[in-house]
Amino acid sequence: MSEKDTVSREQIDKILTAVKENSLHAKLPEKVKGKIMEELAELKEFIVDSRPARIAIVGRRGAGKSSLINAIFGEMRADIGDVKAKTGIGKWYAYQSNLGELEILDTRGLGEGDIPEEETSKDTALEEVKASIREKAPDAILFLSKAKEVSARIDDDLNNLLELKKMIQKENDYDVPIIGLVTQVDELSPKSVDKPPFTHEGKQKNITEAAEVLSAKLRETVSAPVTVIPICSYLEFENNEIVYDIRWNVDTLVDYLIDKLPKEAQMILAKLSKIKSVQKKIARKIGASIAGITAVVGANPIPVADLPIITGLQTTMVTAIAMLSGRKANKKAVLEFFSALGLNIGAGFAFRAIARQLVRVIPVAGSVISGFIASAGTYALCEAAIAYFIDESPVDSVRETYKKVFEKKKKEKDIEE
Repeated sequence: MSEKDTVSREQIDKILTAVKENSLHAKLPEKVKGKIMEELAELKEFIVDSRPARIAIVGRRGAGKSSLINAIFGEMRADIGDVKAKTGIGKWYAYQSNLGELEILDTRGLGEGDIPEEETSKDTALEEVKASIREKAPDAILFLSKAKEVSARIDDDLNNLLELKKMIQKENDYDVPIIGLVTQVDELSPKSVDKPPFTHEGKQKNITEAAEVLSAKLRETVSAPVTVIPICSYLEFENNEIVYDIRWNVDTLVDYLIDKLPKEAQMILAKLSKIKSVQKKIARKIGASIAGITAVVGANPIPVADLPIITGLQTTMVTAIAMLSGRKANKKAVLEFFSALGLNIGAGFAFRAIARQLVRVIPVAGSVISGFIASAGTYALCEAAIAYFIDESPVDSVRETYKKVFEKKKKEKDIEE
């Protein structure tokens, strides 16, 4: 895929700019225009200004920091030290691919009794972590504790964690969220149940108890609600290919992170995770935002001649979902999607042409479009785009999805009335 053919944030920025200009000149109440400007600013922050998420991973040697990095990436990105302390100087790992980038701070283990194999620049692990955080403030901190050690020797670690949290608050004026992770749950009794989903009653009881212990300790220390997620990050690689995979709850962690990260850091993480449920969550968040705007615009009502505001937003939504999927995020795929809905765009990738053609799939009454029709059409387009780009459904199924969702929204409106 060439850079020229890739759907870019710059292209989406152009659409949003055009929508903004159309909105300013449209015959709409000033209050409505103000609402549109606010929503457009949020969409720009969410999509156009998106950046890599920055996550600090803190914990004792052997807690599974490097394993977690590999589990999130689904690739061999960090070396794993089985015996000696492996990580020396705290490293911001930048994972780069055609899907984007993710920055994770893998830190020297707290409470280490020996010298790490890698180079260090500070006398203590805490000072090492502080130096790394001063370099770049994290969006979230993951505190890792082995399932078998949640009750052993972690009080000093938790005090260090509180110190890091206070430092970030003071220097960056940011109350960084802390997420506790109980790692290596596959090692809990009974050991014979060592593969997900760990449904054995005794196994689940021990996993729950470990999570509750860590949760209580974190609450006592950081004095704020803290979520604790039990996980298994174990992967084995040969020639950089996964040959054994017992990851569990990593998707739950990524999903939770999405909710806690700043808006501008959510989209790239969702794309990189390759987790469909997470991608759909973000896609529907974008869809709901744009449906809200199109409903406000259409509710006035507006002439069909002013539809470029609505269709421009819908084009933005579909293009953003294409980017989010990370699978077919190119111009050809976006054109194929619209063609699947019966639009004849031609070979060129002209957003204005797409916007004009979109009128054909949005039912109108006379010469105006209602807010209901506008929002229902937007929701239907959103679900159709999810089916096409994220689920990779057949074209007939995508077209049927659009029709079903539109009819469903119509029935919901009829029930409300």
